[in-house]
Amino acid sequence: MLVIKNLHASINGKEILKGLDLEVKPGEIHAIMGPNGSGKSTLAAVIAGRELARVTEGTVEYFGRNLLDMLPEERSKEGIFLGFQYPIEIPGVSMVNFLKTAVNTHRRHKGLDPLSASDFLKLMREKKEMVEIDSKLANRSVNEGFSGGEKKKNEIFQMAMLEPTLAILDETDSGLDIDALRVVANGVNKLKRPDNSAVVITHYQRLLDYIVPDVVHVLYDGRIVRTAGKELAFELEEKGYEWIRSEVDNQSGYE
Repeated sequence: MLVIKNLHASINGKEILKGLDLEVKPGEIHAIMGPNGSGKSTLAAVIAGRELARVTEGTVEYFGRNLLDMLPEERSKEGIFLGFQYPIEIPGVSMVNFLKTAVNTHRRHKGLDPLSASDFLKLMREKKEMVEIDSKLANRSVNEGFSGGEKKKNEIFQMAMLEPTLAILDETDSGLDIDALRVVANGVNKLKRPDNSAVVITHYQRLLDYIVPDVVHVLYDGRIVRTAGKELAFELEEKGYEWIRSEVDNQSGYE
């Protein structure tokens, strides 16, 4: 599905990603962990096509196509979804109109007829129940006046409506209490299918108590330096990122 090789990317002229390699197959959930400044959000920005990150070297392929040649809106239509670390408010734009436009734009891209008003509202009701979102949130403007937890829940609701093939969740657990964390994680779990995948970016192991990853990666200084199963997250929780820093520094000393 997604194959990244030797990816280098910079923000404001500073190199952040320094030769990152990653492969995500259909049906997999990948967790990417790492300290602040390691490049986690930059990776999310590159995949989604955000202009703040500039790719200077390497390749990113999505189902065999050069993802870097695709505009952000084209990536979205092709099934890539980014859950923002800090979701923005869009005052005056109702969730209903926002999602109806997005869903029907994706349907037209796939050669499908737009949903009627009644079919769309039926779909909204089904997805609201699936991800346990309060109807009052779905009836307001996009994220306007929402708490941090409500914004993150709303991101998962949008993901449920759009049914992406590849979801990138950039620190979705940031600032969430336990109840909100459970709702968000349950939504991600319910949306998992054999033909879709998710990349979950997080600082903490606690999210992985609810979302069980197939693969855990440690991103450090712009590169993925360790890859293993969920046990790696527990090891990081126990030893902290200083353990990884020491290990990488020791390896560099032998090269």
